[in-house]
Amino acid sequence: MAKEIISVQGNNTLTGTVQISGAKNSALKLIAASILAQGRCVIRNVPCISDIDVMSEVLEVLGASVKRGDESDDEHTLVIDTSSIDSYETPYELVSKMRASISVLGPLIGRFGRALVAMPGGCQIGARKIDMHLRGLEALGVEFSIDHGYLTADAKEGLHGAHVVLDFPSVGATENLLMAAVVASGTTVIANAAREPEIVDLANMLNEMGAKVSDAGSSIVTVEGVELSSLHPCEHVTVGDRIEAGTFLVGGALTGGPLTVMNVSPDYLHMAIAKLREMGCMVRVGADWITVSREAKLLPVEIQTLPHPGFPTDLQAQFMLLAACAKGTSVITENVFENRFMFAAELARMGAEIVIEDHHAIVRGGRKLQGAPVSSTDLRAGAALVLAGIVAEGETRVHKIDHIDRGYENYVGKLRSLGAEITRGLPYPNHRHTVRIGTDI
Repeated sequence: MAKEIISVQGNNTLTGTVQISGAKNSALKLIAASILAQGRCVIRNVPCISDIDVMSEVLEVLGASVKRGDESDDEHTLVIDTSSIDSYETPYELVSKMRASISVLGPLIGRFGRALVAMPGGCQIGARKIDMHLRGLEALGVEFSIDHGYLTADAKEGLHGAHVVLDFPSVGATENLLMAAVVASGTTVIANAAREPEIVDLANMLNEMGAKVSDAGSSIVTVEGVELSSLHPCEHVTVGDRIEAGTFLVGGALTGGPLTVMNVSPDYLHMAIAKLREMGCMVRVGADWITVSREAKLLPVEIQTLPHPGFPTDLQAQFMLLAACAKGTSVITENVFENRFMFAAELARMGAEIVIEDHHAIVRGGRKLQGAPVSSTDLRAGAALVLAGIVAEGETRVHKIDHIDRGYENYVGKLRSLGAEITRGLPYPNHRHTVRIGTDI
């Protein structure tokens, strides 16, 4: 059976206002954290994307009840009852679909003192090893063994506080440590902790559940352990998705805008906003909105991806597209994931001139992009290729759009509301036609 594609007619138009969904990278960990609550948690502003479906299925396999929609039938609310969880094993079939499933490791250890989790393996944009997760949890008293592709964790003597220094400010390791440390006896200090807004969101929910986490969002996070029985369910609202917001802001910068993103804090996007201004864009901000517009030509830029508050690797592909449309040579350095430049080859199919040298991309901009058949190499690359189609001559067909569905809710519908000529449907090789779908997933 043929898979759906996204078809874009280049019309160089994106203008208006778009509501940003809840943060994927936050909501996934909030769902995992509910394991510790042993009751009915309500998480609001949860995006309708496939990654959330997978994480929900992980909890259901463990024995939880997960329902989308509350009494008001709000599809962006998840009601999770973890009181009936009776398993601490996650199967390979689910972990292999989404690496974020490893985030249940910390809360399972916190709740049961043990866990059996399939090893996640690599992914399209890099190996993403979990060594730091394991070393940090070992410091809290967890013993690990690996057998037949499964990771067995056992805190035989109970969890205890420790001073943990991460080799790198890993988001996943910081999150797993937080969710285990909240029920460890004594005090845990996580040094060189990840500082992403999603870490702060997770810490806020844990505190709402009765945990004692302080200084989340800084490089040193302190956790005063509490008894598991003192944690309780809560209601929590997921923060807005800064990466989705940044993606749409790049779309506005490409076409001139003005384009406004709502439901996201500008504080989450300081570096992206700075680079947009450096490239000749005008950016205005409010409490929960950002507007981008441009009248002059795009200027070249130098970008280095770094952990937050540095430039986010999840916006690297989108800004590479922006650089390809700028007049002059840009240099983009990828310091986080080793394989993230796979996107460059797809953009080159559309006429971009990009040379890869180790972890640097030299982008010689100013060439007019041409519509072409392309394939998403990962989540963010797929979103960027769709934007490329909006400013390219002719038609662009983007394949493997299941990557996009992992992290962007109703991407086609939102772009269409901003003026894009875009459809989603099944490809028909013998005649130029795409099935239109009223509601895009």
